[in-house]
Amino acid sequence: MSAETSTSVSAAPEKVPDDSSKLKTFLSILRKFVGVSDIASVRISLPAQLLEPTPNLEYWNYLDRPETFICIGDSDDELGRMLAVLRFWFTKDLKYVKGKPCKPYNSTLGEFFRCNWEVEDTEPILSGTGQPISATDEDSRPGKQVRVSYLTEQTSHHPPVSAFWVDCPEKGITARGFDQLSAKFTGTSIKVTPGAHNLGIFVNLQSRDNEEYQLTHPAAHLGGIIRGSLSVTVSDTCFITCPKTGLKVILHYQEEGWLGKTQNKVNGVVYKYSPDTDNITRIKDVPEKDVVGRVEGCWHDQVFFTPSGSKESVKLVDLNPLFPVPKIVPAESEQLPNESRRFWHDVTQSILNRQFGLATKLKQELEERQREKAAERKAQDVEWTPRFFTGSVTPVGRPELTQEGKIVLQGLHEGNYQLQESLITGA
Repeated sequence: MSAETSTSVSAAPEKVPDDSSKLKTFLSILRKFVGVSDIASVRISLPAQLLEPTPNLEYWNYLDRPETFICIGDSDDELGRMLAVLRFWFTKDLKYVKGKPCKPYNSTLGEFFRCNWEVEDTEPILSGTGQPISATDEDSRPGKQVRVSYLTEQTSHHPPVSAFWVDCPEKGITARGFDQLSAKFTGTSIKVTPGAHNLGIFVNLQSRDNEEYQLTHPAAHLGGIIRGSLSVTVSDTCFITCPKTGLKVILHYQEEGWLGKTQNKVNGVVYKYSPDTDNITRIKDVPEKDVVGRVEGCWHDQVFFTPSGSKESVKLVDLNPLFPVPKIVPAESEQLPNESRRFWHDVTQSILNRQFGLATKLKQELEERQREKAAERKAQDVEWTPRFFTGSVTPVGRPELTQEGKIVLQGLHEGNYQLQESLITGA
């Protein structure tokens, strides 16, 4: 449904349920799925009053602070670039640090979202010790406005998978990957892990001879459901690797104790590794001779880096003054019918107007339309083909753009949002 033809069914505003009431309802639904190996693949259809009026594809992105992304390739020091990757890593999900967890709409097949960010290129270039390097190129630093463009599309419905591409040609950097979650309800919390097709974020530095970094995601727990106050905790290990430079990071998010305040502590090690033979997964197993530095801090607060042979720590990032940077999104009049904000417009407006019964009805209509189109394709033995990416998934976790996908990103770079409507839609 387009913004121009939105439903105008009259419905009286309803009482807004408080967070405690929402969570009780949510818990009653979740209890039906105790023991289910992956509730994310079930695609639970929740009543509208439990949802955040935000499309899933808009919500799931890793550019809460794009300025830390665009500067990854700035340092001439390979360790300085890895530290810049770490700085990006700890700022990419500020939405969980600064806000409360929420449940956006389930994406529909073929739905897509695109946007830009415009940020100042002011992040300090890092040396191999973590210390900032003074800028010398007056043409590019400091304070030059840089545009970052983002495209994501729901490429598969069963399992639910979306592909994404981040592009900043001005700085010669891209990022891509597949988003897929696996979730299991334990009875008191929800454990969320990367799905089989989610191999992490792949950052490519064209300006550094296509140097690539793979950033894997840790498992997280969504807790506080019973006590009525949702929170995200992480107690897992994740990795950042760069085969070209032979640098690897192991980050360990520490498990919280039963008693006391949540600490959100993280520690890690940066070391030289052999891409062909390395199989180390624990910090304590890294030979001291290979270590080039260590990381420690709080991923809700400040994170520090200590070079090997030094007792002096350098502050890598301070999250306290940082908040997510707003997106620049095409006006709904320039969006296609299957573009996220326009597609969900009527549901969103109904939720904002507290017409939850109407919102649930509209949402169910969209979901039923998707089921009907899936049945039609099955009857005709037609396989779904994404529009902007070459396949629903790839075995290496790196999506590729179609020619149309490249055109979309080029249009975003130029501020041109005009697109031909999709000939085939999934819902």
